[in-house]
Amino acid sequence: MSAEPQRLVFTDLDGTLLDHHTYSYSDAMPRLRALERMSIPVIPVTSKTRVEIEQLRRELGNRHPFVVENGAAVFIPEGYFPEQPADTRSYGGYWLHEFAPPRSRWLELLERMEDQYSGEFSSFFRLGTRGIMELTGLTEARARQANQREYSEPVHWIGRESRKQRFTADLEAAGATVLQGGRFLSVSGNADKGRALRWLRACYPPPVLDIAAGDSGNDCAMLEAAGTALLVRSPSHAFPALQRDEGVLHSRALGPAGWSEGIARWLSDAAGPQES
Repeated sequence: MSAEPQRLVFTDLDGTLLDHHTYSYSDAMPRLRALERMSIPVIPVTSKTRVEIEQLRRELGNRHPFVVENGAAVFIPEGYFPEQPADTRSYGGYWLHEFAPPRSRWLELLERMEDQYSGEFSSFFRLGTRGIMELTGLTEARARQANQREYSEPVHWIGRESRKQRFTADLEAAGATVLQGGRFLSVSGNADKGRALRWLRACYPPPVLDIAAGDSGNDCAMLEAAGTALLVRSPSHAFPALQRDEGVLHSRALGPAGWSEGIARWLSDAAGPQES
């Protein structure tokens, strides 16, 4: 008799589990509670920082692993698995697996780009808490948390679109990986949400049945890697384009309401999710 599969929910946060404008998760709370009762882990895979996710996990009562800064590192609470996964180190109560170099490398690179692209971009480090608040609508405390980055640097592009493409190409030529999120470019190392998802999924005993939920381009690698992809409707942009055709769900509702709708559809199909 085959073992019951372990279901896993990998999820983006901004625009997906959290409302694009208000950052509220209230529309998803009933579904989150149901998943907890069913012992189905909800695993944040996000551009956010460790301290931001720790705050959210405390609010939600979430005790599961999480992935920070667009796949730069995986944090697993110590003792979460019977044995410490290979290629991890103990750090601050976590088993940590890192895919990307530290933030300082990208700050140095962006500083070198200043002469060529003066006045065309800014970054979280240069904006500071007040500037991040103005761009995002975050509270002062949340903006400060958003700037406590360890592996990446969000960039706010101000110049022309054609120049942004050249800027991105120059960053990539210098060794960075650049991902377009809902609001910012994320500059980091050779890491993405898909690689992090695959690595963490392999830590769970098989069989595993997983879904990834996201709303924007920086979620594509994760959406391609999961067993099922849930594309959550955004109020600000179209669904991201995927290479896959099968095992794809599209929400009708926006943000956390769409997230809840899509997860419910996935759970309701006992034989496994089907293409929408």
